[in-house]
Amino acid sequence: MRKPIARLSEEPLETRNATRIADANRHGRGSISNLAGRHEPQMREVFDDGWSEEEAAPALRTETSLEQARTIITRNRSPDIPFDRSINPYRGCEHGCSYCFARPSHAYLGLSPGLDFETKLTAKPNAAELLERELARPGYQPKPIALGTNTDPYQPIEREHRITRGILEVLSRVGHPVTIVTKSAGITRDIDILAPMAERGLAKVAISLTTLDRRLARAMEPRAPTPQKRLDAIRQLSEAGIPTAAITAPIIPAINDPEIEALLEAAQQAGSREAGYVLLRLPLELRDLFREWLLAHYPGKLRHVLSLVQSTRGGKDYVADFETRQTGTGFYAELIAKRHRLACERLGLVRRHQRLRTDLFVPPSLPGQQLSLL
Repeated sequence: MRKPIARLSEEPLETRNATRIADANRHGRGSISNLAGRHEPQMREVFDDGWSEEEAAPALRTETSLEQARTIITRNRSPDIPFDRSINPYRGCEHGCSYCFARPSHAYLGLSPGLDFETKLTAKPNAAELLERELARPGYQPKPIALGTNTDPYQPIEREHRITRGILEVLSRVGHPVTIVTKSAGITRDIDILAPMAERGLAKVAISLTTLDRRLARAMEPRAPTPQKRLDAIRQLSEAGIPTAAITAPIIPAINDPEIEALLEAAQQAGSREAGYVLLRLPLELRDLFREWLLAHYPGKLRHVLSLVQSTRGGKDYVADFETRQTGTGFYAELIAKRHRLACERLGLVRRHQRLRTDLFVPPSLPGQQLSLL
């Protein structure tokens, strides 16, 4: 029987030697360590014991492997999510967001939810081909497909692989609705596809806007576009007639929560007409990874931030309850919800989800497939 792995360390995180966390070769990365995933038989932690004088390691490079996926549409039955199907063109995300709730998914690949998540990526080049096959299956019933549910479909490697664009080309051709969540201004490269889809009621976009402070953005999301570029993306999408929402995800207590009203006002001025938010979530390995990040960037706030987080999760770091995992519970969570609601009302931002059309869908015809007699 395999022994369970230990936690990151039995020693309280805030008392560890900072040299164990700081590492020159992770410049421009969000994670502080490469914490082993929970499925690994052993856990290792690299630290400097002061006895060696090794040369500085080279900066981490992003590695992308190709995966010939077998299926591409993922289904879910989560009652708190406004979609039942999604597509993730990539695994891992180079944006390196310190708070990303998707990090633990890298553990299923035998990789670390830490630095591996943002440096060892996987692309699915056959995504568009698979999508056509799955949409052509007899009995398929169209509902909006969500892009950007686990990792960002417009992270930097999309410039080279263009997998997201290929998916949109298929959806546009068959009249299938799509929703997109991204924090990248790269989505504007696909306005030529999204604008005609939006005109037919087939597309909407949500831009993740977490802070207006460039320094904080660089610390939290080191390889994501700046806040101003995201606001510019909202403006370009809106001017092209594409419904665009602003999502504050996540709201981190005592870090970016003072900006709620300012973020919504900036998004509204840029053209957003809808808004939403998600409270910080710390599932599985993300619990220790986010603690490391706090200790490196906001050591004086570590206890305060975690205390507020736990106050919204019934005294725990995280509660995976469908009813509350997005917004939390308790006084502090209620205060966040009230502030967001009042700001939306003042700015004329709606919180409901615009319905997309499904009646325009025409299943694709594959080579060798029998044509319909009607």
